[in-house]
Amino acid sequence: MIAMKVIDMWRYPVKTMAGEQLESARVGRLGIEGDRIVHAENIRHRVITARTHPRFLGHKAVLGPECEPLVDGRPWNSPEVAAEVADIAGPGAKLVRYDGPERFDVLPLLIATDGAIAAFGHDHRRLRPNLVIGGVEGMAEREWPGSRLRIGKTLIGVQDLRLRCNITAFDPDTLVEDIEITQSIYERFGGKLALNCFVIEGGEIAVGDEVRLVRGRACAKATVEMPQ
Repeated sequence: MIAMKVIDMWRYPVKTMAGEQLESARVGRLGIEGDRIVHAENIRHRVITARTHPRFLGHKAVLGPECEPLVDGRPWNSPEVAAEVADIAGPGAKLVRYDGPERFDVLPLLIATDGAIAAFGHDHRRLRPNLVIGGVEGMAEREWPGSRLRIGKTLIGVQDLRLRCNITAFDPDTLVEDIEITQSIYERFGGKLALNCFVIEGGEIAVGDEVRLVRGRACAKATVEMPQ
């Protein structure tokens, strides 16, 4: 049996923009530190994403040395970035810093597996995972909900499969839209690919770390307590 391990890790400091590839990170109750701590709002103070404004995907956000996001190398709250956000989403649109649990669409961690990515057959960045686990045969991830993943001192609960949206249709580099890719996820995988996860015990995770699957429903209570 092939040992499972972490083969890729991503953080998205600005929700709905391209993220940064990591070698290691601290993982706490709200996922990878610095993940999705800034989001975009329209003039009515409603969260807006690349689902309706895909040009956001053309901007890359990383966490700067002072733990504040940089957008294409500039402070997220700079006038230059503000002008670009308004150009994408209209007058009054802006970036807002908020690090509460509600900033996540579902749960703090999204985990993909190499077997499912191979079956998907496209760039895994379209799925926007936080962690990619290697050594997983085929679509085995579909049997994982209700289980736990032990990665060093970190214990992660697997809640359910992620229902995918139209962001998967956009090429991460060119932003060219191919709706057939999203349609294929619904036709082949029932619309669900990758795993919604939450953190039971925090710790440091690094690329190359061994991953151990712990079967059973012992994490059910923690699932209820996590923010939705």
